[in-house]
Amino acid sequence: VQVVESGGGSVLAGGSLNLSCVRSTYVTCGMAWYRQAPGKGRELIGRITSEGSREGKITYADSLEGRFTISKDDPKNTLYLQMNDLKTEDTATYYCATCESWSAGRLWYQYWGQGTQVTVSS
Repeated sequence: VQVVESGGGSVLAGGSLNLSCVRSTYVTCGMAWYRQAPGKGRELIGRITSEGSREGKITYADSLEGRFTISKDDPKNTLYLQMNDLKTEDTATYYCATCESWSAGRLWYQYWGQGTQVTVSS
C-alpha cells in the first residue's frame, strides 16, 4: 500500500489550503493526517477510523477542530484535509497514513506518505 500526499505550498496567514492523499490500494483501513513542525514530534491532526462499529467516524485533535476538516472520497480512494484560517504555527510537513494499529495503547499507522510541506507566513 502506498499513499501520496499533494497540495502543500506557501500561503499567507489567514489563507487556506486543501491537501490530498491518494491511496494506491483499496483496503479496509483507516486513514489519518499528521503533521510535524521543525524540532517537534509528529502530531495527529485527525483520522477516519475503520474500526468496527465506529467505521467511517472522523475525529480531530481538539486544538485543530474547526479550522481543519477531513473528508474522504471512497471511489477515488482519496483523503482530503481542508485547512482554513492558517496560522504561522501551522507551518509543518503534513503526512498521510493508513492502516491503523495499536501498541501499548498508542495509535500508529503501518503505511506513510513522504509528506507535503506547508509554510504559512505573516
